[in-house]
Amino acid sequence: MRLPRPAALGAALLALALTASGVSTAAPAKPGASRAVDGWPVRTPSSLGLRGSVLEAGAKEAKRLDSTCFAVLRNGKLAYEKNWRLERDVPREVFSITKSITSTLVGIAIRDGDLRLDDRVSTYVPQWRGTPSETVTVRNLLSNDSGRFWSMKSDYADLLAAKSRTMYAIGLTQQYAPGSAWAYNNAAIQVLEPVLEKATGMRVAKFARTRLFKPLGMTHSELITDRSDNAAMVFYGLRTTCLDLARFGTLYLDRGKVDGTRLLDTSYVKRAVGRSSTVHNAAYGYLFWLNRPGRIRGATDAVDAQGQPLKPVTGQLAPYAPKNVFAALGFGGQVLLVDPSTRTMVIRLGLPAQAGEEAYGFGTAATVLTRALK
Repeated sequence: MRLPRPAALGAALLALALTASGVSTAAPAKPGASRAVDGWPVRTPSSLGLRGSVLEAGAKEAKRLDSTCFAVLRNGKLAYEKNWRLERDVPREVFSITKSITSTLVGIAIRDGDLRLDDRVSTYVPQWRGTPSETVTVRNLLSNDSGRFWSMKSDYADLLAAKSRTMYAIGLTQQYAPGSAWAYNNAAIQVLEPVLEKATGMRVAKFARTRLFKPLGMTHSELITDRSDNAAMVFYGLRTTCLDLARFGTLYLDRGKVDGTRLLDTSYVKRAVGRSSTVHNAAYGYLFWLNRPGRIRGATDAVDAQGQPLKPVTGQLAPYAPKNVFAALGFGGQVLLVDPSTRTMVIRLGLPAQAGEEAYGFGTAATVLTRALK
């Protein structure tokens, strides 16, 4: 996944705003408490304090960018939903949205007492003992400041081609001191797979199914596994739907609880989505993207020999949106955007590598959110 720069975001947002201004109000959801879609009560946008014209415009833009689904929910109600090419209950790849699922699995393991943020990864990965990677912590992997080796070739070609992606990731070297540099490091995140398995005593795909998907009612979701060793792909392997992702977002809106049962400590929720996890990137929590102001980094920004950005940028991903908005993002413009202040979620999934794929990510979803609220 590559985040667009703020200037590119602005162009995409302006295009959507111009589109939205000329669309009449549409209310695809008929009023009435008895109607539900995939378990979600349906209400009209207006009854939820949302502008239907903006949601309709957002859907048109999503369709133009080869989306497969688009949904907006508020206060646990479905205000708007569109599906293209696939039925709503057909799982589809969502790429790096998986990382936010992985963060949540770590949080559940912490809640269960099986893991701690400041555990050394070498406790679970013996290959790192006695090496420069020995002091890398679970927190470093979640914050993407582990300092583990990263290059475009390694992370986007060699890792994907490896017979065992987990073993490839473990076998890379230490590039920078832990905590000293930030990188959007797929291989480093994949190392959370053996950490979770050894900490919980359970295969990660099964742990996700039993401890997260089942409690949340995410019945159309699964983590794919590596063919060589049945290891779950924790940096990109989630298959899911728009409305299952809404259930995932609700876990964070409810500060770690589902149906009165706590899955995540409130302190973990705050660390994951409520504040920056590293001084190197204000826009990053624990494998979630944030709208916090400060020094921000994109996924593939050029860096110097010390791993610091060649062209530092200060600002926000979406400066017109509330600073506590957060998102799970994936390649091809996959997005689950959550606004805890208004309990509103905007979700878009689509086909990868389409022209203009970056236009439907954090910024455009945030535009739909801010323009839709009355």
